[in-house]
Amino acid sequence: MTFILLLVSPSMSYDPVMRFLVTGGAGFLGSALANKLVQDGHHVHVLDDLSNGQQSRLHPAVTFTQGDVDNIPLLWSLLYDVDCVYHLAARVSVAQSVMHPRDYNRVNVGGAVSLMEAMRDTGVRRVVFTSSGAVYGYQPQQPVHEDATPHPDSPYAVSKWAAEQYIHTIGALWGIETVALRIFNAYGPNQSLPLSHAPVIPRFLQQALTGGSVVIFGDGEQTRDFVYVTDVVQALWAAATAVHINRSNINIGSGVELSMRALVDEVELVTGRSVNRIYNQEKQGGVPRLAADISCARDRLHFEPSVPLAEGLRRILQEDVRFAPIKRE
Repeated sequence: MTFILLLVSPSMSYDPVMRFLVTGGAGFLGSALANKLVQDGHHVHVLDDLSNGQQSRLHPAVTFTQGDVDNIPLLWSLLYDVDCVYHLAARVSVAQSVMHPRDYNRVNVGGAVSLMEAMRDTGVRRVVFTSSGAVYGYQPQQPVHEDATPHPDSPYAVSKWAAEQYIHTIGALWGIETVALRIFNAYGPNQSLPLSHAPVIPRFLQQALTGGSVVIFGDGEQTRDFVYVTDVVQALWAAATAVHINRSNINIGSGVELSMRALVDEVELVTGRSVNRIYNQEKQGGVPRLAADISCARDRLHFEPSVPLAEGLRRILQEDVRFAPIKRE
């Protein structure tokens, strides 16, 4: 779950081939972005500490360095002649952030500040920051617009909001153009599936295919906005080349509000399996409603989500090798 910051100048022109640094580029979103960029002919260098990412996800044409985004001398060496930085390096688990807030502050906030210092020192003029829809927290008005006052309800959400503020403020002080993309619930093939606190879509698919029970927190009426990974990559690319978006925060979602109950219905339809649902009323599933108003993304990035949920789920089953042996059972 995630925000993005972009730096763009109305007077800035772009070469057909650009040079990018993607921090956190071996993760789920970062690798999809890096691979798309090199396939389109751009030069891409990925920095990742591999705490969550996998180098095997990356196209052979991507240059890879293992390291910490807080290592400023390393950043100096990687930022030479870079046109734009995509900053995705972050800790991303809401539940883990509750247990380890100091680590989330160090990586998510401290890493963003270190990157901005290194960009200042090397003269890189644009950054796109992946933030998160989680910064909004409880919002009475849905879908939520970028003008809504954030009410973050976890250290993860606080860290993303704080990083936004640092990036925009430092960018204004040092002449670096910045944009933050507030990404809602991104999903797609090869999304991480850890044993604990796994993202909801791959977890529900796995449980449906193996005959396990789907555990739904609360009453299942809480809603979220699920956006397919290729649509997010489309928005990221647009943010690197659009004009008149300096200092902007922009929502990236599908614009469709869906309940957890309805998500399980979709999983049953796509897998052809009936799912046993267990409702854990003692543990609530976060804020009651959260969906993105994407009118700003449509207007300023020409963003239009193209993959509806049912199609996205089918693509996961077709392309994610982890589900292939399960489907044959």
